[in-house]
Amino acid sequence: MTVTVNKTDKATQILNGALQEFLAHGYAGTSMDRVAATAGVSKPTVYNHFQDKEGLFRALVQKIARERFQIKFNAEILSGPPEESLPRLLASMVNTIADDHDYQDFVRLVIGESGRFPELARTFVTYLVRPGLQQMQDYLEQHPEFGFADSQAIAQIILGSAVYMCLTQYILQGHDIMPLSKENYIEAMAKLMLNSALSEARASV
Repeated sequence: MTVTVNKTDKATQILNGALQEFLAHGYAGTSMDRVAATAGVSKPTVYNHFQDKEGLFRALVQKIARERFQIKFNAEILSGPPEESLPRLLASMVNTIADDHDYQDFVRLVIGESGRFPELARTFVTYLVRPGLQQMQDYLEQHPEFGFADSQAIAQIILGSAVYMCLTQYILQGHDIMPLSKENYIEAMAKLMLNSALSEARASV
């Protein structure tokens, strides 16, 4: 039986091959020829879908953002009172990074190549970091009981804390040097925010 692969399937096939190549050889060491060979398509097919290597990398970052983050931060996670939804949200953020070794390798790639290719870092921030920040900001604004006057700044602080935890514990392999379990971090961060909200509420009475 012959299976027809449509254009979207081809694009996914190419992006999966590109991820393997970028992780194995870095951005500079990856060529469109390599991507085509790994993806099992012709070089013209790669160029038909993606104009150049930078465009291919940008599409890959968007795919990772869509598959690993936007889908996981769904309405079910964000619903309910803060004492229930906040730990779920924090757990989703941390687990998405901590349990995904390909993503950890991808972050190492972006950090390592960002000096020579700053557009890679900007693409990463645009399509992965900024949407996560906006989602956290939206969550805070949907829960005025927190009482935070500047939801954007607080969202930066929370996201920065979670990223730092994952960066030091998993991406930079620091879990045996300064160990902190996911569970302890999530519990401590949730208590910190909820206690801050209670303090704000008492102060306004």
